Amino acid sequence: MIHIFDGAMGTMFQQLGLLQPGACPEMLCLTNPAEVTKVHQRYADAGANIIETFTFGASALKLEHYGLQDRVVELNTAAVKAAKAVKTADGKPIKVAGGMGPSGRFVKPLGDLDFEEAYQNYFQQAGALEAAGADYILIETFIDIQEMRAALLAAKDATSLPVICQLSYSEDGRTVTGTDPQTAAITLDAMGADIIGINCSLGPEQLVPIVKAISENTTKPISVQPNAGMPQLIDGKTVFPMSPADFGTWAPKLVQAGATYVGGCCGTTPEHIAAIKSALQGVEPPKFAPLRRRLMLTSRSKTVTVDKELPTVLIGERINPTGRKKLAAEIKDGSFASVKREALDQVKAGAKLLDVNMGVGGIDQAAAMKRAVTEIAQLTDAPLAIDTSDATALEAGLRAYPGRALINSVSAEVERLEKFIPLAKKYGAAILCLPLTDDGIPKTAPERLAVMDKIISTAKAAGLKDGDFLLDGLVMTVAADADACNHTLETLRLYREKYGYPATMGLSNISFGLPNRPLINSTFFTMCLAAGLDAPIMNPYDESMQNALMASMALLGKDPNGRDFSRNEKNLAVPKKAAVAKHVELTPLDALKAAVIEGEADEIGTLVENAINAGLEPNEITEKALTAAMNEIGVDFGAGRVFLPQVLLSAEAMRSAFIKLKEKFPAASESTKGTVVLATVKGDVHDLGKNIVGALLENSGFNLIDLGKDVPAEDIVAAARDNKAAIVGLCALMTTTMTEIDEVIRQLKEQNINAKVMVGGAALTQEYADEAGADYYASDGVVALNIANEIIGGN
Repeated sequence: MIHIFDGAMGTMFQQLGLLQPGACPEMLCLTNPAEVTKVHQRYADAGANIIETFTFGASALKLEHYGLQDRVVELNTAAVKAAKAVKTADGKPIKVAGGMGPSGRFVKPLGDLDFEEAYQNYFQQAGALEAAGADYILIETFIDIQEMRAALLAAKDATSLPVICQLSYSEDGRTVTGTDPQTAAITLDAMGADIIGINCSLGPEQLVPIVKAISENTTKPISVQPNAGMPQLIDGKTVFPMSPADFGTWAPKLVQAGATYVGGCCGTTPEHIAAIKSALQGVEPPKFAPLRRRLMLTSRSKTVTVDKELPTVLIGERINPTGRKKLAAEIKDGSFASVKREALDQVKAGAKLLDVNMGVGGIDQAAAMKRAVTEIAQLTDAPLAIDTSDATALEAGLRAYPGRALINSVSAEVERLEKFIPLAKKYGAAILCLPLTDDGIPKTAPERLAVMDKIISTAKAAGLKDGDFLLDGLVMTVAADADACNHTLETLRLYREKYGYPATMGLSNISFGLPNRPLINSTFFTMCLAAGLDAPIMNPYDESMQNALMASMALLGKDPNGRDFSRNEKNLAVPKKAAVAKHVELTPLDALKAAVIEGEADEIGTLVENAINAGLEPNEITEKALTAAMNEIGVDFGAGRVFLPQVLLSAEAMRSAFIKLKEKFPAASESTKGTVVLATVKGDVHDLGKNIVGALLENSGFNLIDLGKDVPAEDIVAAARDNKAAIVGLCALMTTTMTEIDEVIRQLKEQNINAKVMVGGAALTQEYADEAGADYYASDGVVALNIANEIIGGN
């Protein structure tokens, strides 16, 4: 069955003149509920059978801007009541989706919003929507998968309603923070989203391939609510270019791509919804072949699949303090420099997944796991395996992780089954199944298979499914048991025969107590690969193991004709010693530049001191290392090789460098690149993009004066004049507030203030910037930083 959503509420209220600049839009539900119901009714009359409440900004974090944070329940209750007052043609009650929009802030470490604060924000709103009678919770227009995770967890905990999760994607097919549709679908499906979709930002033509990508990675229903094209400012008025007739022609294509919930977002009207209704008459959703569930793990921006038909996936084992006194001591002292370095080096050496263990005695392991997961997830795109026997530490890591993690491990021990499987279900994690019981280690392959049956059956009873399991073959040393290798090989064969699930294990136990362990390990490795090993947990710096892997892939047909083997034979994994010493071999400037690019803020202070001790001047350090690093990051960001989290991490490293420079050269603290006044214009309360720009500028050495959001033109002009600003940065997200930019520019010129004006925001274009008289248009934060550097450099 195809369901039809309504269209834009804000567009309708703007046409009716009911939205006042700077006022809280959602207050209409209290001050004029009859008009809200009238707009809802028009959409129902046009064919919508699901009406969305006018509560996009009715959470405490959004209402705080208006001093209305204590009226969350009142506003959401009134909004649901206004929607449920709609009359349908057949007399049946209209279905109501309780809408929840983003907070406008980034969850840490990208921004200043704590995950728990975000969770509580949506828990309160979702609970109010259900209590008022909503039929769905609709989480929409989110651009950060971590905030979406907080909202989804909150909605699931606070209500029993089906939850719809809709992210917004940019023209490159990713969210602002770098999540692609496949990764989003896998993450949200595993976490229990009932409907997965897209809304806003793009028109229907651009959303067809995104719907298709989602449909290829989930069996959940898919929703889509496009804009009526990208807005244009014509004669001072906002115009969405796509007519209802044109909009309607795309509805069957969206359905054929996989959507069964179709509606509209910005710029759409009841006429657009009527066109969808007409175009979908007689259209049936396509019948797709059943998806084969495979083990798919995600980071914020990447999906890694582990499957018997695909090349072997290495799980890096080095972030583990067991038997490593130095690493354990660093973690206990609160230093995570080696943890982060190991993450980067293992990925460079070929690891596709990273195992993270914080098992150090005498520390708060939950806090340590949360910090490690948070920092590694921002540093690299490799999905993580959270390795712990502590349920509290496990949940801390799962909650902090912006993706779908692997739990290492779940055994048949009663406590593990009771505590770990519910956490896997709640957070959408996959589980590494280890055939151990409270009675110890089963010796033979059939005994291990019996234990595995118990783990898998218990997990499936709790709601886990095919694609949620990675099976451990269990390795013992041949020095103690002559048949240890044979037991493991037979276990792998039985796993493959009975379940078809991928298998893993740590390899080095096999050689414990024997001489020439590398030879034993690499030989055992090749035997296991042939028997059904798919994801070994190993040291990726081990050259003999890498050699064995590449040769085995060629021989087992997973590297056709040995092409990868031939290409990589002379470019093997970097040994550990060389990997750690990478900065030592670089010049001080190059080492500092590399550290900024990799976001290694913990090492920056030492590297700055090295550069100073080498006789380098602050300006040379700034230009040839720090600015050069950010320029390189900017190029990679523009090319889609890195994403916003990595950019912000580099910016933080750069900020650390500036702080150290100012400590060493106090006189330099009086000198900055120049002053930038930044503001979101009057009537617009969206400041997420502005905050990103501000963080990049401030971390790059500019004197930033951030005036915030909803700032009158007079205040912006006064700040530019009084602070002798070199640059004025103006942001507008809503099309209704774009004209405020014109007013700021007019007043700046009228008062002969010569600051360069840079503008940006989702609704803006280069054409608009030219028409308004702005000097520069910045499509994103990195472009804004490059423009600012260009302006200052040209002065």
